[in-house]
Amino acid sequence: MMDLAIVAAASGLAGFVDAVVGGGGLVLVPALLATYPNAVPATLFGTNKGGAIWGTAWSAAQFARRVTLARATMAWGMAGALVGSFFGAWVVTLVSARPLKQALPFVLLAILAYTVAKKQLGREHTPRMSGGVEARAAGLIGLAIGFYDGFFGPGTGSFFVFLFVRVLGYDFLHASAAAKRLNTATNFAALVLFAWTGHIWWGVAAVLAMANVAGSLLGTRLALARGAGFVRIVFIVVVSALIVKTAWDAFHAA
Repeated sequence: MMDLAIVAAASGLAGFVDAVVGGGGLVLVPALLATYPNAVPATLFGTNKGGAIWGTAWSAAQFARRVTLARATMAWGMAGALVGSFFGAWVVTLVSARPLKQALPFVLLAILAYTVAKKQLGREHTPRMSGGVEARAAGLIGLAIGFYDGFFGPGTGSFFVFLFVRVLGYDFLHASAAAKRLNTATNFAALVLFAWTGHIWWGVAAVLAMANVAGSLLGTRLALARGAGFVRIVFIVVVSALIVKTAWDAFHAA
C-alpha cells in the first residue's frame, strides 16, 4: 500500500510537469524503478504509459479550449507522431539505443544553451509558416520526435516544445499546447504496444492515472494563467534536470 502511495505521489508531480512543458517521465519512471526494483522494466514502462497518457490527454483537452491551434497542423503532427512512435518502438527491438543514450545529454545541453542565450525565444507567438506548409512541418516534427519517443523517450515533450518554438515560431504556451496533443499520440502508440505484449499492471496504472490527471489539472491552470514566460522558465528547469539525469544514466554505469 505504501508503494502505491509513493508512485501515486510521483505520478501527480509528473502530471504537473508534463502539463506545463513535458518531461514528467523524469519523475515517474525513476520512482517506479526504485519502488519496484524486481519488476520487468518493460512492465514498468508500460504501466507508466498507462497512467501518464490520461494526464497528457486531459491537459491537451484543457489547452485546446483556451489556445487556438490550426486543426490541419495538429492532425499532421499527431499522425506523424503516431507513425514515428510505432516505428521507433519496432527499431529498438533490433538495435541498441546506447549511442543515442550517450549523445542525449549533449543534445539537451545545446538546446538549453540556445534557449538561455536567445532571451526572446518563445515569448512572442509569431508563426513562420501557415496552411499546408506548417501542417507538413508539424508532421515531420511529429514523425522525428515520435520515432525518438518509441525508440528511447526521455524528454519527448520538451523536444516537441523546443521544435515548435524554434522551427514554427510558436511561443512557449502555444508550443506546449501543441506538444500535449502530439505527446498523447506517441503515448497511445506505446500504450497499444505494451498492452499487446502484456506489459501493463492495470490496477497500478489506474491509480497513477487519477493522480496524473490531478497534477495535470494544476499544471495546466498555472500554464494558462501565467503564460509563455512561466512555461519558458519551467522548460529551462526541466531540461536542466534532464541533462543531469540522462548524463548520469548514460555514463555512470559505463
